[in-house]
Amino acid sequence: MARHDAVRCLRCLLYALNLLLWVSRLSMLGMAAWIRDTLSSVLTLTAHTRLEEAAVRSYSAAVHPVFISVCCLLLILSMVGYCGALRCRLLLLCWYFCSLLVIFCVELASAVWTYDESLKLTIRVQRADMISLKSRMPDYSLQRYQWLLWSCDLCAYQFQCCGVIYFTDWLEMTEMEFPPDSCCTNQFPGCAGHAHQHDLSDLHQEGCGPKVYRFIRGTKPLQVLRFLGVSIGVAQILAMALTLTLLWALYYGR
Repeated sequence: MARHDAVRCLRCLLYALNLLLWVSRLSMLGMAAWIRDTLSSVLTLTAHTRLEEAAVRSYSAAVHPVFISVCCLLLILSMVGYCGALRCRLLLLCWYFCSLLVIFCVELASAVWTYDESLKLTIRVQRADMISLKSRMPDYSLQRYQWLLWSCDLCAYQFQCCGVIYFTDWLEMTEMEFPPDSCCTNQFPGCAGHAHQHDLSDLHQEGCGPKVYRFIRGTKPLQVLRFLGVSIGVAQILAMALTLTLLWALYYGR
């Protein structure tokens, strides 16, 4: 009776841990997708500059194919662990434990390699580097650079900003009579022209330069990913320990 209760308790704990792993990996995939989308806009605007290289090196690990593959694999593996605990199948639980161990080793090796590379390849990005982006703004009003203007609009929408240093950069550096509509706090067709004539507070006041700088420095997004990564690592260790204990209880209970 005591062994039966212990097995039931272990199964419930394994259910909870697999659910935690599943939700955590979904969160990491969502965060990686957001970073990848934002990074593509930033790389377009900072192409062929030191800022581009700094952005790539800051976020290369977050969008690396190995990272995405491990996340997807662990989502599937969590379902295998759930089925193994539900059915009490030794083969499924053994396969689940071995797979978790291999994935944990890959994650640990990747984390050590990424940390080592980040120490070697640190690029000192200064706020003054943002000023260089302002010299590119005259191209944004040209027809052949509409794709660049689209990336700038997307960046302004994502970071809630306008211009490089201030929204007046559009008037100083281009032939445009008013900023693009992506600078509006409440966007609708022609909102920028209306705001420029009536109420400038309807435009984002802060430039995109400082916000892109903070993104490249990778403060909040990478901290969230690191926290999730450590949490998942601890959960994987606990899941392996519980799986081994459950295997022992099921094997010697026969």
